[in-house]
Amino acid sequence: MSITADVLVARMDRASVDRAIVWLKPPYDRDIDRENRAVYAASRRFPDRLLPFGWANPRLGRQATFDTIKRCFEEYGFLGIKFNGAQDDYVIDDPETALPFVEYAASFGKPIAFHIGADSPENTHPARLANIASRYPTINFLMSHMGGASLPPLNRSAVEVAQGNANIFLIGSAIHEVAVDDAVRALGASRVCFGSDEPYRFVHVQLAGYRALLRDSSEDERSAILGGNIARLLGLETKVGPAMI
Repeated sequence: MSITADVLVARMDRASVDRAIVWLKPPYDRDIDRENRAVYAASRRFPDRLLPFGWANPRLGRQATFDTIKRCFEEYGFLGIKFNGAQDDYVIDDPETALPFVEYAASFGKPIAFHIGADSPENTHPARLANIASRYPTINFLMSHMGGASLPPLNRSAVEVAQGNANIFLIGSAIHEVAVDDAVRALGASRVCFGSDEPYRFVHVQLAGYRALLRDSSEDERSAILGGNIARLLGLETKVGPAMI
């Protein structure tokens, strides 16, 4: 299921979404720089709409991965980077396969996103992100899917590790609304962020669900979950529009 920047922005307009975090969409070939470069080009075309993150795959080789991370931050100026041990088949806190690259990415001081889902629980269990987050307490970590993306979800574990690590923020994409509600109740609105998982799900539908879920929350809580938290983590202006992906 492919999507172009033009289609994404059109769907954002339909949903009244101001800005979106974007990264490459698997599958991709071994030329990962071509994919990251496409994200960079898209963000240059839509600088006020797209918030670009890079993607690093340790399976593509040690030096190549170090080079990818450096290029993402120093050449492309990305706002963060993502690791996906489910898609790319590695244990995210493995001391040889993954941690050297996570440590290098952390040295740039930008947020790091991880796919944390039940689709590959051995590789991407929430406890593995807790191990990483405790090593780099000054770095903010985005937990994409907060243990969802498959059944049965690991959302209880996701909440537990976030309770023990103040630098972990849950992205409630590809997971049911009860899990999101439980996370907000346990962690507060400042630690949970809206996520659509576009293009696998339609952003306007997911956003409508969040708005229904949060209808009894305060305006400040809704604003935080639907964009304010991400804006704060990325160092953006306070007024960012009604939502972010």
